[in-house]
Amino acid sequence: MLGTIVNTAAILAGGGIGLLLKKGLGQKLSDAVMTGLALVCLYIGVSGALKGTNPLITTLSIVIGGVVGTLLNLDGGINKFAHKLETKLAKKGDTDGRFAEGFITATLLFCVGAMGVVGALNSGLSGDHSLLFTKSLLDGVSAIVFASTFGAGVLLSAVCVLVYQGAITLLASFVAPLLPAATIAEMTCIGSLLIIAIGLNMLKVTKIKIMNYILAVFLPILLCLFM
Repeated sequence: MLGTIVNTAAILAGGGIGLLLKKGLGQKLSDAVMTGLALVCLYIGVSGALKGTNPLITTLSIVIGGVVGTLLNLDGGINKFAHKLETKLAKKGDTDGRFAEGFITATLLFCVGAMGVVGALNSGLSGDHSLLFTKSLLDGVSAIVFASTFGAGVLLSAVCVLVYQGAITLLASFVAPLLPAATIAEMTCIGSLLIIAIGLNMLKVTKIKIMNYILAVFLPILLCLFM
C-alpha cells in the first residue's frame, strides 16, 4: 500500500499548492517536468521488461490481449464513459459546478489509465512501488495545475485514488502467494511494455491506445499453466 499512500499524499500536496498558487506551474515548467517523468517511465519500463524469461508468453499475451481489447474497444469505451460523466455532472459557470468539474476531471485522469493498474499490480505482486512513485510525481504536478483552475474539488479525487489503487494492490498481494514466481515475472514484463508505451505517448512519439492492451497483463496467469 506504500505506493498508493504516497500517490494519494502527492495529489493532496499538489492540490494544496495549486490552491495557493492559483496560476499553476506555467506551461514551460509543466512540459519540462512531464518530459522528465516520461523518460523515467521508459527507464522503468525497460528495466521491468527484462525480467521476462519466456518471449512466447509475452508475444501471445500482447497479441491476444490487444485483439480482445480492440474488439471490445476498451480504450474507446473508457474515454466515452469519461466524456459522458464529465458532461453530465460538470456544470460550468457556478461554484458548485467548478468543484464537480475539478473532482471529475482529476479523478478520471488519476484513475483511468494503465499506469495506475500496472503500478498497483507491481506494488501488490512484488512490492515494487517505483511506478507508483513516478505516477505520484506526475499526479502531483497535474493536481497543482487542476487545483489552480478548478479549486478544491481536485483534492477529493485523492480519496478515489486511495480506494481504487488500494483495492488492486491488496487483491494482488492476496493472490501473489498463489502465483509462481515465473508467472509474476511474465506479468511484470508485459506490464513494463505498457509502461514503455506510456512513456512514448507522453513524449508524443506514439499514440498507442494502451487500455486496449491492459488485459494482456493478466493472460500469463493462464498461459503459464500450459507453457
